[in-house]
Amino acid sequence: MSGNAAALTMSQAVSLRRAPAEAEPHATWRDRLAQLDLVPDLGDNIGSAEWWRGLATLTLLCGTAIATFPGIQPLQTAGTPALDAADFNEARAQMIVPLALGGDTGRHMAATDAVRPLTQTPERPQIELTATLGSGDSFARLLERSGVGGSEAQALASQVAGAVPLADIAPGTRIDLILGRRAARTMPRPVEALAMRARFDLRIEMERIDGRLVMRRIPIAVDATPLRIRGRVGDSLYRSARAAGAPPEAIQAYLRVIGKQISVGSDIRSADEYDIIVDHRRAETGESETGKLLYAGLIRGGKPKLSMLEWTVDGRSQWYEASGVGEQRGGMARPTNGRVTSTFGMRRHPILGYRRMHSGMDFGGGYGAPIYAVTDGIVTVAGRTGGFGNYVKLNHGNGLGTGYGHMSRIAVRPGQHVNRGQVIGYIGSTGLSTGPHLHYELYRNGHAVNPASVTFVTRALLEGKALADFRARIRTLTAVAPGAALTPIAAKQAEGPKLGSLADVASKRAGDGI
Repeated sequence: MSGNAAALTMSQAVSLRRAPAEAEPHATWRDRLAQLDLVPDLGDNIGSAEWWRGLATLTLLCGTAIATFPGIQPLQTAGTPALDAADFNEARAQMIVPLALGGDTGRHMAATDAVRPLTQTPERPQIELTATLGSGDSFARLLERSGVGGSEAQALASQVAGAVPLADIAPGTRIDLILGRRAARTMPRPVEALAMRARFDLRIEMERIDGRLVMRRIPIAVDATPLRIRGRVGDSLYRSARAAGAPPEAIQAYLRVIGKQISVGSDIRSADEYDIIVDHRRAETGESETGKLLYAGLIRGGKPKLSMLEWTVDGRSQWYEASGVGEQRGGMARPTNGRVTSTFGMRRHPILGYRRMHSGMDFGGGYGAPIYAVTDGIVTVAGRTGGFGNYVKLNHGNGLGTGYGHMSRIAVRPGQHVNRGQVIGYIGSTGLSTGPHLHYELYRNGHAVNPASVTFVTRALLEGKALADFRARIRTLTAVAPGAALTPIAAKQAEGPKLGSLADVASKRAGDGI
């Protein structure tokens, strides 16, 4: 029984399988389409039927894309028209301008005759206000912004310019104004009085008398005694000088000056004393202003160790010691930033092919790299010179001279004075040269010497009357007692108008019934 059951089960299982003739008719085509690769790799099986079918598909797709391409047509747009005066004013009214530049944008609509004033609130007879001159602002625009008419603002600016140049009026200057009664609401108010500190030593006041503005110039006494600050270095020179009242800018300038003579970190002792003198002005009205550093000194053991004063010679300012010796610069400045490719001495010439004396040093560098003067001098040669190509020769005095060859371009002319580090030309490959480089020579009494054997020292020295004036200036400055500039002004103007205020002018006019 079990065996027959097993056989029956197997036969039943076999009879359940479909015969191939009974399969679905479209199943074979679906399988073939599923296995069909329409985009084969054209880099593989080149020349096969599959490859040709892929190429045909690609060609068909490209042709379809080209045939259906709509094309590109540029959009025609007109240029932005320029704004006329009316449109510009309309646009400017909607801008936002900082108060430092005047802040006079926006719409400013004045009352017209169509406006019916309230009888219970009559117009004020005068207006007192204060305006501040901003950076980049003009005096006339400030007045117009305050309500003054354009023609009167220009007239006032011209009148003030007769007393002090308008460019000398510092930004931040406050101008007190009194505007009087206007004839009609559509008209601007006239200026009845004006007062301002036009300069540190000058105050201007204007008042309308008999229908016209009369200006008074009020000089302000100014004490120009330099401010001298002297004290012990202690733990920190900077903190000690700040505690003594020295401005930070003056201390920084002092450290820069003495730092060129001694080491600020190691040569200054805590027992030393600093001596700083700066330009200082103090007006009789109480204002003061501090200028640049005038004198830098260092005292050790009660005796001056260092005394430095700025002095101008031939339009060039620099700091000199009390002995009259100015800045010293030593060492050979490199004529270019490239590395040394050939030194002074015998060598095989790269073009001529035999050994000969190389009378200078070669510096490599890119074409067009700058060439500098190694020290101050006068240009004696600047032009084409034999195997040197474009060549420049400088005379430095005392029998010393330098030469610079193979330049691509020369930047100086004969007879010109050049300073240390000034560009005199650019690296090239003119003359007998195998590539862009600088041939640098040093001459002593007309003979070429090894450039590495000479050290240039540039020293500024005062002599004669310049030295006498220099020392007299030092004596004058060091005669000022420390803190003398902060004491009350001993001498003031004995006569002359006193400083007034607009309140006095306003009360006077109110008392006159105006």
